[in-house]
Amino acid sequence: MKKNFIYIVIALATFGVHAQSLESYLQEAELNSPMIQALELRYNIAKEKVNEVNTLPNTTIGAGYFISEPETRTGAQRARFSVSQMLPWFGTITTRENYASSMAETEYAEIVIAKRKLALSVAQSYYKLYGIQAKQKVLQENIELLKTYETLALTSVEVGKASAVDVLRLQIRQNELQQQKEVLEESYLAEQAVFNNLLNRDESISVEVVDEMDIPVDDPILHKEDLSLNPELLKYDQLYESVTQSELLNQKENAPSFGIGLDYIPVSERDDVVFSDNGKDIVMPMVTFSIPIFNNKFKSVTKQNELRHKEIALQREERLNVLENAYADAVSKRNQARIAHQTQTKNLKQAKDAEEILIKNYETGTIDFNDVLDIQELQLKFQTNQIQSVQLYYLQSAIINYLINK
Repeated sequence: MKKNFIYIVIALATFGVHAQSLESYLQEAELNSPMIQALELRYNIAKEKVNEVNTLPNTTIGAGYFISEPETRTGAQRARFSVSQMLPWFGTITTRENYASSMAETEYAEIVIAKRKLALSVAQSYYKLYGIQAKQKVLQENIELLKTYETLALTSVEVGKASAVDVLRLQIRQNELQQQKEVLEESYLAEQAVFNNLLNRDESISVEVVDEMDIPVDDPILHKEDLSLNPELLKYDQLYESVTQSELLNQKENAPSFGIGLDYIPVSERDDVVFSDNGKDIVMPMVTFSIPIFNNKFKSVTKQNELRHKEIALQREERLNVLENAYADAVSKRNQARIAHQTQTKNLKQAKDAEEILIKNYETGTIDFNDVLDIQELQLKFQTNQIQSVQLYYLQSAIINYLINK
């Protein structure tokens, strides 16, 4: 899991020339994201806990002075000094480190998920901006086309082949398209603010979006089995492993602990007798054992870990079902987008053929401007639907790659 991928870009690189531009935005978003930075700090804290658990219990040091010195055969005891160190059972510290490491890996999984979700959000916002921009261009092209028709209508009015009403209708239609274009401009500014916020920068910064996108001839090869590698599922695998490590640690802590120590007692010499050990200080090494006789606590923790394992397994299964549903829905909608795009392409070609027929009729002296407006409206509808199909294709492709890209 410890690979710094920009997941969506890698897969979308096969979709067109726009991928490089999007990649730079994704890199900027990842670098600037306060959420990812916070998660990385949390991960660093979790890693530092490995050093925290790699310690022994405090060393105990004691000292005492006999106010009333007890007399012994070798002399009076004056004071007592002691030092002791408790030690966990063999392998306990290593098990603690393994448990802390597994918890850190769980935190890292959160970083991977956050990066992937951020990349998805940035990509989707980017495609929305493209769709709005493309629609604005189409509207402007249609406004220019209507101006051309208006010029034809004015010429026809002069020769008595059209009425002023036809001219007014063409102008009204231009006004409507201009209104739609201005409304889209407001939508673009709003989406641009969303995009810039995802990159954690000023909302007013202009966003460069590619001029043209198209649906590729062939879709990338997909493997549904790659869903199992989605970090949302790997997170549950890591959680399961952390519970396993927790139980291993519980078993180690249920084992006895032992300690080693040393007592030192200085002894005063006796003046009333002479012998070889007179005034000899006392040095007493010690070994202690701590045995968990009442171990209900550890049995309870074991039961909790068993239940936690089952809970995580069920949560993973439920999440896999959700991801599979999302994958099926995204694939279906992407296929729908391709079908719709092909249909709109055919319709647009036929609408342009009808437009050419009308222009030829004008050259012969007859033209119906009602038909002109109808054809223009159809063309705009087909062009808009075509753009929406392209946008939908890439929006769903981004979701698919979020779900299955390694």
